[in-house]
Amino acid sequence: MSERPLPRFAVVGHPNKGKSSIVATLAQNDGIAIALEPGTTRENGHYPLRVDDRLLYELIDTPGFQRPRRVLAWLQAHSLSASDRPDTVRAFVTQHRDDPRFHDECQLLTPILEGAGILYVVDGAVPYSREQEAEMEILRWTGRPSLALINRIGAGDHLADWRAALGQYFQIVRDFDAVHAPFEAHLSLLRGFGQLAPEWEAPLEEATHHLRDQRRHRQHQALQLIAAALADMLTHRETGRLRDDGNRDALEHELGQRWRDWQRRREQRLRRDVEALYQHRHLRRREQALAWQPGSDLFSEQARRTWGVSRTYLATAGFGAGALGGAGIDALAAGHSLGAGALIGGVLGAAGSVFYGGKYADKLGALKVLERFTGGAEAGFGPVRDPQFGYVVLGRALEHWHQVSHRNHAGRDPLTLGDADRHWLEQLPRGQRQRLQKALQDPPRQPGDVKRRDALETAVEQAGEAFLAWRSGSL
Repeated sequence: MSERPLPRFAVVGHPNKGKSSIVATLAQNDGIAIALEPGTTRENGHYPLRVDDRLLYELIDTPGFQRPRRVLAWLQAHSLSASDRPDTVRAFVTQHRDDPRFHDECQLLTPILEGAGILYVVDGAVPYSREQEAEMEILRWTGRPSLALINRIGAGDHLADWRAALGQYFQIVRDFDAVHAPFEAHLSLLRGFGQLAPEWEAPLEEATHHLRDQRRHRQHQALQLIAAALADMLTHRETGRLRDDGNRDALEHELGQRWRDWQRRREQRLRRDVEALYQHRHLRRREQALAWQPGSDLFSEQARRTWGVSRTYLATAGFGAGALGGAGIDALAAGHSLGAGALIGGVLGAAGSVFYGGKYADKLGALKVLERFTGGAEAGFGPVRDPQFGYVVLGRALEHWHQVSHRNHAGRDPLTLGDADRHWLEQLPRGQRQRLQKALQDPPRQPGDVKRRDALETAVEQAGEAFLAWRSGSL
């Protein structure tokens, strides 16, 4: 039994109409060069798309047409009838393969003559011009299945004229924004490809199922990565030796700085892991790093207002004596909002709890003696016990994941991670709020702590679903 033919598509058109952007998005490859200068692509680039080592289809990024009118004139001069047109195109390529004047045309026509379908790209933001009719006529001469894509690069809107013209040359005409098209538009385009040739319909329908499965699996993996990072960040401790005659304040400052630096590095590692999962390996990112106020406060007021939790939320999550450790429920009555009030004591290893209200500040310290020895002691800074900490890290991580997972690979602008405009946690039902609070309050502390790790992963999965629902409703 012979194997089904692999769907292959040559992406062709005039220079600077978005061909490489289309390929980058459909091949999930952000390493493809995209530039405004004509002639960025001079040689064919082959970009297969695989899911779990299964080859689904291949896209071929080609140079733009340079001399289409001269090519068409040659074809018309050497053709006797419509029946010989594909052979005439083949003869042109054979004769001019080494002619530098027609290098780009020979490059883009070669994969089409070898069996690739045609994906012709135009810019719907510019007016329709008869200049490109020679290109479309050449492609029609090849006799290959063809589809036209209108890719709006600028602000202009000339879609109606382009649709009317393209419909005379191509079997299917679609609008497709390579930078902003949602995932469902990708799948719809693949199904459109499947209509071009009967032998492509089944493999491309199968490809859409594989891509859906891949998206679900990536979401699960991304949220697992977030849960693992949360477990690390919530339980991390920096240690050092404190001699009996040593400077306790200096050691506390040193370990505190090491702890904060480690937290920032761990968050950045999470960012890179999520980006690699979605094959965004060249992404540039703009994001304010985790920041702490001078003194004992963990986060800036803005960060807590954005990603933290209110006293009302914590009440619905079952926040009480267990969450505050030694502080007890009376801390909630101190008159301070957990979302906006001053956080006293960021990392409180010595006391083992967080207090809200200035009257507790002088009783708390960040350095904890772990083990005494002759002449000194082993001291530790951390782990964090601030109930805000996990929510801030989680909110920032989910915002990054959402943007990366919805970003097309044609995007070249930096990924800008800002603040949320309202509280996403409101999407969580009460029971899920309680599970999330408990998981953040009691994270896994050892690799073999399967029960707590599963609880944290489940809580983060539910938080991720809530975040998606919130994002969908706020768009």
